[in-house]
Parts: sequence; structure tokens; C-alpha cells
Amino acid sequence: MAETKISWTHTRTADGRLVPGYTFNPWIGCMKVSPACDGCYAENLMAYRYKRVEWGAPGVGIGTRSRTSASNWYNPIRWNKKAAIAETRPFVFCASLSDVFDKAVPVNWRRDLFLLIRSTPHLVWMLLTKRPQNIIAMSADAGGLPENVALGTTCEDQKRWDINVPALIEAKWELKPLFAFVSAEPLLGEIRARAAPIPFSLKSWFRKGALDFDPLSPAQHPLMRIDQIITGGESDQGTFRARPSNPQWYRYFRDDCAATGTVYHHKQNGEWVSVSEVAGEGEHFTFPDGRTVRRIGAAKSGRTIDGVEHLGHFEVAA
Repeated sequence: MAETKISWTHTRTADGRLVPGYTFNPWIGCMKVSPACDGCYAENLMAYRYKRVEWGAPGVGIGTRSRTSASNWYNPIRWNKKAAIAETRPFVFCASLSDVFDKAVPVNWRRDLFLLIRSTPHLVWMLLTKRPQNIIAMSADAGGLPENVALGTTCEDQKRWDINVPALIEAKWELKPLFAFVSAEPLLGEIRARAAPIPFSLKSWFRKGALDFDPLSPAQHPLMRIDQIITGGESDQGTFRARPSNPQWYRYFRDDCAATGTVYHHKQNGEWVSVSEVAGEGEHFTFPDGRTVRRIGAAKSGRTIDGVEHLGHFEVAA
């Protein structure tokens, strides 16, 4: 758990170089809560291959959680010292093998994590959760959200967008993180990104009777906006076979972000790719709208949309 190849954690230096971020796992283990969890790479790696924990799931139980070693917890201290010398603000993807806002995690573990985050101010900590409804209360129990945190949530389809985005916006309004982001990876359905239900606590900001708001609009209050969108296709995990994503779903996000000035990052196409994007043999799947994708493997599918890479990174001052 050190430098990572996850492209949305990369940042640019003052001279324009793109440098990798880091991955840090304070503990390991989680419970499946949505369709995006079906092909969980963390479960395949830590529960099936290494047998470090038991993964939770509906009908199975909450599973187990295992705290990582003291030497692993010291890594961010080293990264912070390095960043201070280089005058950079590298990003840290925290909890790729768990969820910071998981109810099954002991409260004192989260308090320890937040203390670590506060002690590393030269790092930007990206906390991505499938449980944004827990952010405000759990942050309060852990001593308050540290100032060097970015908050994000996973939205794989319209249902999860309508549930998770309002919760993330409420957390952004209340806790004022560095920025807020959505990971639509794996993208499993079309999402109307320019509309989401108005968070209950913020209804007074909108006209009476309004139900939806545009979380990408530059006309919104900055604390009511999503600052970055990440998209990506699914990858095979053990015996789990990745589900295809319609390339048009990516295009909708790309175009909405371009129209609103929202940072857009397309991480990967996954196992499936548009037949117009990459040539080759492979199993085909055709969506109801007539668009066809081909299974050629994540190593070959690349990350272009209509021949173009979209690797936007949210900029945080050093």
C-alpha cells in the first residue's frame, strides 16, 4: 500500500509533471451494500485469495474487519514529509479495501485515522464511500472531518445517484471538504447527472415545490456542487464476469462535465469496449439502443472515449 496506479489520484507538479498518488488502507473488510459491490476486487483479493477477512453481504452477515499494521500506519507520515520537502500536495486514496464510513468499524479506529489525516497536512485524503449518509454523524464522532479531506461517493446507476448525491451534498455543505467527487465506476446504467433530489436540509435554498436541483451547475452555490466525476467500466474478479457499460453512458457524463466546467476523469473501459473504439475479436453485447461492445479484456480496452482520453484532475494548491 504505497504509490498507486489509480489514475484519478495523480497530481501535477508546478512544472507540469503528472506524479502518482498513494493508496492507504487503515483496515481491511467491508459488507456489500449495492450492485457496484457485486464484483468487488477487494473481496476477491482479501477474502478469497489471501483469506485475511470474511466479507459481509446481505443474508450472510456483516463480515469481519482487520486493522492494518503499525508500520503501514506510519507510511503517510513518510509521504507527508516527502511532500513537505517537494512542496506538493499528493492525493491519498484511503480505504480501497474497506469503507471509512462503515458502521461495523470500531469508532476508535476512525478517530485514529482522522488523527493521522490531521497530522499529514501536505496530503490530500480522498475518502470514497458507498455510505455517504453516515459521513456527518461519523465524522462528528471521530472528532470532526479533517481540513485536508475530499469526500466522494459511488453512484453506479440512477437509483444510487438519486440516493447518494443528496447525502454527499449535505456532507459537503456541513463539513466543507476540499472538494466533492462522484465515482461512477463501475457504471452500470444511464445516469441523468444534471438532476438530483434536493437534500432535505437544503430545501430552503430552492423555490417552494422544487424537487430536483442540478449538482453540476456552475450557478449553484459552490457547496452544493459536485466538483469531479470519475467514470469507468467493470473488470473481471475471480469467477465474477464483468458487466458491460454502454459507451453512451460515458458520453453523457463527458458532455455534461464539459458544459458545466466539472472536472471529468475516465479511468478505464474495463473488460468491454465499444466496437468502434478498439478493433479485435471477442464476445459481443448489443444494448437496446443498438450500441455494441466487445469483450477484449481490461488490458486491451484502454480508456478512450471516441478516441480521446479524459484525465481531468481536481487541482489543490500546494
